[in-house]
Amino acid sequence: MPVEHHFASITSLAPALAASVAVDLRGALQRRGCASLVVSGGRTPAPVLSALSRHSLDWAKVWITLADERWVNEDHPDSNAALVRRCLLEHYAASANFVPLKNPAPTPAQGEAACEAALATVPRPFDLVLLGMGDDGHTASLFPESSQLERAFSLDSGRLCMAIEPVNAPHSRMSLTLPALLTSRRIVLLFGGAAKWSVYQSALQPGPATVLPVRAILHQSQVPIEIFYHD
Repeated sequence: MPVEHHFASITSLAPALAASVAVDLRGALQRRGCASLVVSGGRTPAPVLSALSRHSLDWAKVWITLADERWVNEDHPDSNAALVRRCLLEHYAASANFVPLKNPAPTPAQGEAACEAALATVPRPFDLVLLGMGDDGHTASLFPESSQLERAFSLDSGRLCMAIEPVNAPHSRMSLTLPALLTSRRIVLLFGGAAKWSVYQSALQPGPATVLPVRAILHQSQVPIEIFYHD
């Protein structure tokens, strides 16, 4: 069972999780002289990223990338890269090395090779992967019913990222694959509200990960996983 941390609100959760992430990054910097962090976009992670940016670290030796990205330019309101630049790459963290997933290719499928090459510059294993979860049980952009899902789940694919076409969500996507997400020292799953708590409880039960993709994270034993959730 994952370790669960419950908070009354995102206001109390954000500084606690940011402090925990900072401890991981600081430890990695001491051990190997660099650190790497994978983050997710969305409204829930935003205050966590903002709180993290105020922790004093040797950010010039920290690499940051995304778990997934909508294939939109950074001036689009749905851009995860824009969120990272706005919320995390400020204050102390302004000097961090950011590796976005979106590139100039017209589609994510055409951009896969360049994205793989960019991700290869990020130190691995990742020191921490911060994931979210949708009401449909998706995590990163590993969506149920996506025709690319089984390939993205394949642990022997050798792939770091993959183009994803969601069936019931806007925008084509680029997502880290399951083996890439599991090449990490620690995974944190972050979500809030009663509806997502119910999805999480369902995902803890045995069943196909193609129906609730977050099961692929919750039911693996390769990487320690912790749950940070708020009412």
